[in-house]
Amino acid sequence: MKMGGDDVSEVAAATAPLVVRRLQLGDVAAVARWEAFVEECPQATFFHRAGWQRVIADVFRHPTYFLYAERAGRFEAVLPLAHVKSLLFGNALVSLPFAVYGGVAAGSQQAAQILEEEAQALARRLGVDHLELRNVQQRHPEWPQQNLYVRFRRTIAPELEANMLAIPRKQRAMVRKGMKSGLRSEIDSDSRRFFALYADNVHRHGTPALPRRYFDRLLQVFAGHCDIMTVVDAAGRPVSSVLSFYFRDEVLPYYAGDEPSARHLAANDFKYWELLRRACERGLKVFDYGRSKRDTGSYSFKKNWGFEPEPLFYEYCLYRREAVPQNNPANTKYRLLINTWQRLPIGLANWLGPFIVRNLG
Repeated sequence: MKMGGDDVSEVAAATAPLVVRRLQLGDVAAVARWEAFVEECPQATFFHRAGWQRVIADVFRHPTYFLYAERAGRFEAVLPLAHVKSLLFGNALVSLPFAVYGGVAAGSQQAAQILEEEAQALARRLGVDHLELRNVQQRHPEWPQQNLYVRFRRTIAPELEANMLAIPRKQRAMVRKGMKSGLRSEIDSDSRRFFALYADNVHRHGTPALPRRYFDRLLQVFAGHCDIMTVVDAAGRPVSSVLSFYFRDEVLPYYAGDEPSARHLAANDFKYWELLRRACERGLKVFDYGRSKRDTGSYSFKKNWGFEPEPLFYEYCLYRREAVPQNNPANTKYRLLINTWQRLPIGLANWLGPFIVRNLG
């Protein structure tokens, strides 16, 4: 049987070796190929996008290692990594800091395995305490895991009223309360109003705020796929705000903030309804309510909206430590720091915060 030129090319491509490469920030062609692969790969998430390399390098100055496996010039897998080294919080290679999802996104098991093996070799060369892969699906049941986090997702119905009726009765009443209070939502052109609400909110909870320039960079790098929606009261005063990402047919509310009056006004319930309403009108299919720690206020809030938790599989390969790190506010050893932070003037907290939170990821 005689083979045509295309058939020969396909056979040659299939038998070509897999090659691992590191994405370079200035390589426009490779970045475009990376983005095209992420858009098509079912395992990929918004946090696999190449733009995160620019954000993490520009804002936090962490070394990045965005690895990809290609065969005959075709991408088969990607694995975004960053090296976060801190005296206070340890030395880690993470996929991906400041992201709720990460790990390898691959079109084949062979490509996934070769990238994970390269990540482990890189971790050893860097001398890190551990390698952390923030997987959506379990890949290494033999590795230690962080079982603290879950995610909440639900399909967006095509009809607006069906989405309203899918909200449990008590939370639906809160949404309607917000409507009757004269609340309305607006899309912001910059991060000014959002950041004021966000920084005040995290300060009340005793945790450092990310720098405003981080949110500005997100809006720049992911323009068209990231926006800020702010809820204002009847007098036009901002009371609650959310920064969201958009990926394929999904909306992901990711960072949020509010002022104390938001609870009385039901502004947070109204805010998420408005985001859901806008997503429905855009024809989006999935509302990703994001990550929460088990048995926290955020966890309960999302459960009350009728979302069911799904486990996240944060897997660790340990090198210079005996157990999975617990760098989160639920760790009792940070209680004194949290209490102290809440007492700092907001201006001082916002100045100090970025020096601390850049190492938390």
